[in-house]
Amino acid sequence: MSAGAPERGAALYLLVDDDVTFLGVLERSLNRRGLATVTATTVPEALRCATQCDITHAVVDLKIDRESGLQLIAGLRAAHPRVAVVMLTAWASVATAVEAIKLGATHYLGKPASIDEILAAFGSGQGNTEVSLPASPASVDRVGWEHIQKVLNDHEGNVSAAARALGMHRRTLQRKLHKRPPRG
Repeated sequence: MSAGAPERGAALYLLVDDDVTFLGVLERSLNRRGLATVTATTVPEALRCATQCDITHAVVDLKIDRESGLQLIAGLRAAHPRVAVVMLTAWASVATAVEAIKLGATHYLGKPASIDEILAAFGSGQGNTEVSLPASPASVDRVGWEHIQKVLNDHEGNVSAAARALGMHRRTLQRKLHKRPPRG
């Protein structure tokens, strides 16, 4: 856990990601804008930080090592009911976006996201009716990938249980999960 000392009553951003390089870049970007930060690379470390620090904002990666960042949302909101949480992920899917919002996340962004997009996400408490609609429906590969994510989420991240539910071998599912999501 690293920290930039905030002034009393000032915003404090908790940044949670297991990619130490990305975490450092995000922390430096926020610090350059005069924002105080604390960082964590594991779920338990982030929960400890939430109980020890008066955080106001959190940027949480969806996939933290082998754990889900979704499980952090409830813990962060229990420690700080008014904390604004932005879920940030390279593994974006409709199922995880819906779950993140249901659990209390303020916004859900796919990586890569710029620091301006992340900060704007904290300010967007309302939906945007002007959001652009896709030009065509999702590809079969994308729909299949999102279904896998939903089944995995339904089984609380248990790969073996999800593989059984999908009727595939566990190692096949693991290979699919390690690939980037298909575009469109």
